[in-house]
Amino acid sequence: MVFQYYRDNDMLYIKLAEGTSTESEEVAPGIVLDFNEHNQVIGVEIEDASKFIDLSRLELKALPITSLTLSEPTYVQK
Repeated sequence: MVFQYYRDNDMLYIKLAEGTSTESEEVAPGIVLDFNEHNQVIGVEIEDASKFIDLSRLELKALPITSLTLSEPTYVQK
C-alpha cells in the first residue's frame, strides 16, 4: 500500500494494489475509487485532502508490516 500526496492539487492517493485502473467512481464528494479489470478497488483518491485530513501525522496500528519505506517528497516548495 502506498500513500502519495500531490501538493499542487491537494490530492491524496492511496494505492491499495498494483494494476491499471479501468474504471473510476466518485462514491462521495471528492472521494474517487479506482477499479481494475476484475472490478477490485486498487486505489482511493481524496481531493482537497488537507481540508479533511491531518496530513502531518500517520499512525499505524496492528498491521503485519514486514517492510516500511519512507520517501522524501518530490514536490518543489514555493
